[in-house]
Amino acid sequence: MLRARSAVLSGILNGIDVEVWNPRIDTRIPARFDHSSLGARAANKAELQKRFGLLEDADSLLLGAVSRLAWQKGLDLLADAVPVLLETGAQLAILGTGDAGLERRLSSIASAHRGRIGCVVGYDEDLAHLIQAGADAVVVLSRYEPFGLTQLCALRYGAVPVVSKAGGLADTIIDLGPTGQGAELATGLHFSPVTREALEAALRRTAELWSDQKSWRRVQANGMRADVSWKGPAAQYASLYAGLLAGKI
Repeated sequence: MLRARSAVLSGILNGIDVEVWNPRIDTRIPARFDHSSLGARAANKAELQKRFGLLEDADSLLLGAVSRLAWQKGLDLLADAVPVLLETGAQLAILGTGDAGLERRLSSIASAHRGRIGCVVGYDEDLAHLIQAGADAVVVLSRYEPFGLTQLCALRYGAVPVVSKAGGLADTIIDLGPTGQGAELATGLHFSPVTREALEAALRRTAELWSDQKSWRRVQANGMRADVSWKGPAAQYASLYAGLLAGKI
């Protein structure tokens, strides 16, 4: 129905509160930083590793996931892909609550791989900020997603988003490309379809990018320069409403 009515529909992206989600003034994280002081993120990464019982290793790629634990959000695929994640040498910090079976499964995986995988079941705003500020990359694996906000926070905090090519995730993250080309514009990595195999390929691509720190820093910087505020969307809403009132739309 929406496709049939596409000529009269308007799509406007969301924004986030860039004062609440501002690594330069965020009091919830140990070390504040901005795009010109990214070295300070190391202290946040060390604290994140400590809080999740991970080995304190600055050189290990640390992935973060902040999500409702539900089928829609694809965290079951992340559980399925753990062997490949471990194969790449990466670490994983998961924060979320939701489906009881998925909570148990992720907690069990974390217990079986202490030092490499950590899982905190529950809602914790401080930890959510710490993951954004300390993880090298943040994974958002939704099977469908009207928009999503986690990836915008990740951009703001210099955590490279690894996202499923679904809904607003695809609209807000510029993909690096399968061969690693395009780092001058990319802000993250897409994977599609939303399957274990595609996610595993994305995890390998992320590890490859991490091994090329020059390209990683470029993608990271691109994301931090992105405007994720409400300024642009608010102007679009105002224009849309004005057009409706004037009978032009």
